[in-house]
Amino acid sequence: MKPHTTTTTLALLLFLLMASSSLQVSMAGSKFCDGKCAVRCSKASRHDDCLKYCGICCADCNCVPSGTAGNKDECPCYRDMTTGKGDRKRPKCP
Repeated sequence: MKPHTTTTTLALLLFLLMASSSLQVSMAGSKFCDGKCAVRCSKASRHDDCLKYCGICCADCNCVPSGTAGNKDECPCYRDMTTGKGDRKRPKCP
């Protein structure tokens, strides 16, 4: 292999490694939200859905009510977030 080809290959591999690690970081939730939502959704029958929506709500509101249900007055932003409009409007956050 020529020295130029080896350098180019190494540079490309380094770039791909850096790009993949930054993608993982950007897709991961925050430690705060992940921890709070794990508690909030620990007893949910649809655990994956609960974690998904709790994470979305936490990221927008920067808070999650304590406990596994209720207590939504602790976080009005979380409490008031809804999906849809009109007759199909439902609470978004678990």
